[in-house]
Amino acid sequence: MKTQNKNIEDYFTSSKPGSGLDLSKEEIKKSFLEKLFYGLGRIPTVATDNDYYSALALAVRDWVFRQYVRSLEEYAEQDSRGVAYLSAEYLPGPHLGNNLLNLSITETTREALADLDLDLDKILEQEVEPGLGNGGLGRLASCYLDSMATLGVPSIGYGIRYEFGIFNQTLKDGWQAEVTDKWLHYGNPWEVVRPEIAFEVKFGGYTEHKYDSNNKLQVNWIPDSEIRGTAYDTPILGYRSNGIIMRLWSAEAIESFDFAAYNMGDYYRAVEKKMRSENITKVLYPNDENLSGKELRLKQQYFFVSCSLQDIIRLHLLQGRELENFHEKFNIQLNDTHPSIAVAELMRILVDIHQMEWDEAWHVTRHTFAYTNHTLLPEALEKWSVNLLGRLLPRHLEIIYEINSRFLNELRKQNFSTEQISRMSLIDDRGEPSIRMAHLATVGSHKVNGVSALHSRLLKSMVLQDFAELWPEKFTNVTNGVAHRRFLALSNPGLADLITRKIGKEWLTDLSALRNLEKFADDKSFQEEWRNIKFKNKERLTALIEERTGVKLDPSMLFDIHVKRIHEYKRQHLKVLHILSLYLRLKNGKGKDISPTSFIFGGKAAPGYFMAKRIIKLITAVADLINNDPEVNKKLKVVFLPNFSVKLAQQVYPAADLSEQISMAGKEASGTGNMKFSLNGALTIGTLDGANVEIREEVGEKNFFLFGLTTEEVQETKKAGYHPYRIYEQNNDLREVMDFLISGKLSKGDKELFRPIYDNLLQQDPYLLLKDYQSYIEAMDEVHKTWKDQNEWAKRSILNVINMGKFSSDRSISDYCEDIWKVETVKVV
Repeated sequence: MKTQNKNIEDYFTSSKPGSGLDLSKEEIKKSFLEKLFYGLGRIPTVATDNDYYSALALAVRDWVFRQYVRSLEEYAEQDSRGVAYLSAEYLPGPHLGNNLLNLSITETTREALADLDLDLDKILEQEVEPGLGNGGLGRLASCYLDSMATLGVPSIGYGIRYEFGIFNQTLKDGWQAEVTDKWLHYGNPWEVVRPEIAFEVKFGGYTEHKYDSNNKLQVNWIPDSEIRGTAYDTPILGYRSNGIIMRLWSAEAIESFDFAAYNMGDYYRAVEKKMRSENITKVLYPNDENLSGKELRLKQQYFFVSCSLQDIIRLHLLQGRELENFHEKFNIQLNDTHPSIAVAELMRILVDIHQMEWDEAWHVTRHTFAYTNHTLLPEALEKWSVNLLGRLLPRHLEIIYEINSRFLNELRKQNFSTEQISRMSLIDDRGEPSIRMAHLATVGSHKVNGVSALHSRLLKSMVLQDFAELWPEKFTNVTNGVAHRRFLALSNPGLADLITRKIGKEWLTDLSALRNLEKFADDKSFQEEWRNIKFKNKERLTALIEERTGVKLDPSMLFDIHVKRIHEYKRQHLKVLHILSLYLRLKNGKGKDISPTSFIFGGKAAPGYFMAKRIIKLITAVADLINNDPEVNKKLKVVFLPNFSVKLAQQVYPAADLSEQISMAGKEASGTGNMKFSLNGALTIGTLDGANVEIREEVGEKNFFLFGLTTEEVQETKKAGYHPYRIYEQNNDLREVMDFLISGKLSKGDKELFRPIYDNLLQQDPYLLLKDYQSYIEAMDEVHKTWKDQNEWAKRSILNVINMGKFSSDRSISDYCEDIWKVETVKVV
């Protein structure tokens, strides 16, 4: 610590830091020490690792905000049209490393800290990942914020400041256990609270209708409760360019403390309103299997939507504009159906509060919103019961009924059939009446997009077919993309450095520049360097896996990785059946063609999802069986890596040799893990599902291991009547594997433990796992054959990376700007 204490005052008398880009080592050192001393009141002799992290984060935040302020000035000068991105989830991952990369000061910071006897990597490891999202939806939203900032899109990302994330996953006897994610326990140095930006949000009560002196209907919503939403801002920095804001809302009581109750000795009632109000933003995705959970989920969605719309209107009026022109200055993107209540809320604000005529308000609303659909799964297309929505949001129910009435009248004028009108209605009156939120979003938006070419086609031909036939011009596609700076430049610095040495830095802002690597694909020395980088990444992951699970892997093995949310349609259990088939081959002396392989799983199951949690137990049971069997564990290893997250993903993707993208065709909207794997040089085994179709087109058929039914074949199989038991009877190898599940050898003699999986596959098999089984086995045999030729594998790996230019989130956001938002970018350097 001698260096830290030497001539400290020198750092505080040097020149002020620059704009945030091209900072010198001395400027970084000075700012870091200022934050440590004056921001945290710490000296090196008592400072903790978290103190060092916080000090560096606060210093970097200053430079990021500086870029944001410069961007705001430029946007104001250009009178730019803006974008508001509404998402119930964000999954930003750690901020510090990404911001250092975007400021281009990572190595300078490393040197500055080394002068103070500090290790940047150790400081980076201290950062706790924000618990603001669940999976792909939230991560995509954060990728898009990164690209909006980089491209110079005047924008704000709106969401919820969850106090607790969905959960931290641990394993107990092979079963998933959920532990509270206290991500804010040590504070969050990246956010700034804005108590002056706060809005009141109403719930419950009733509405009063009366006519004014001009015979105009006036509706007054009398709520039975109100809460306040306060803004917390986190700056998001683009690569050597603009800054934007992620604005999250935190709930609090309007009156937090009841002194009358306190003075009477009723201490609980004194803080009851505060506790009840704060519950709304307490936890990401409450359990919605019961009524109270559903109620809280709806409250969350309306809360953040109402705060966001009030804020956007505030910004619009602050600039001296009229609300009649609101849609000309703001685009609001609905990220899936979660924020779709915004359609009714904007109508309420325009009609009830600002006294706009209904037709004009509807014109503004429909030209303001655009809607991204992210799923083909019926259960994921949100519906709210009329009873629940009417009880919590009585005015919105009235507005939705009015929107629906006018919409259906238009359909009748166009001679739509009774059946079509019933299908298209915003109200589903089969059984308990409910509101179809996807229909509300579709009717209330000027554009609707899917997230891959296949998904958009299926959206128009299946899920929203009637609407697509009515408004074909409304539907479009924007294939998802990923933030390649985070998931390659930051996560895989060895590979990023090799690419930059060969073709320069252009790829950091134009991923299509990777094609300039094509001339090296057959270069043996380049292939060797490529393989060495992959091997080092695998060594790092191996060390992490041993530390967290106790399982030691051999990095020379094929790393076959399946990491994503645990769900039957993603078919982790198909991978397990394959592993068991290899195990049985080895035990029967028939496994000489099997390449030594480590199978790595990760992902969370929803707490109430019985089958998904049993699949995790199955994976861990297979891992115990194989890893402890000396006859096979030199050839095969299996590990489940708990608590998969962005932070963990940044170590997993660069180490993968094979990416498992094996969902049943027609179920995955897009996927983005498939893109991150390929971007890091993993070859893909997959079905023609989601963005797999486009990835295969880009990287080449030879560089993608294809298996399974197409979407059309899936539909035909189900229509013809699917009988999985017949496949079981006809395939001897499959029958042996299936019977092994209930033999008791995986469960200490308990033959019933995995029978639910066994019975589900043989009796129903809703995702046609058995139908695709043999095709998958044959494709995996081809994988093992190809792996034996390391030069060929390296060449295919290189070609995967070279051809990933399409899948940058920069391209996705450019598509949104051109096709949906109609905004021009404003670049600040």
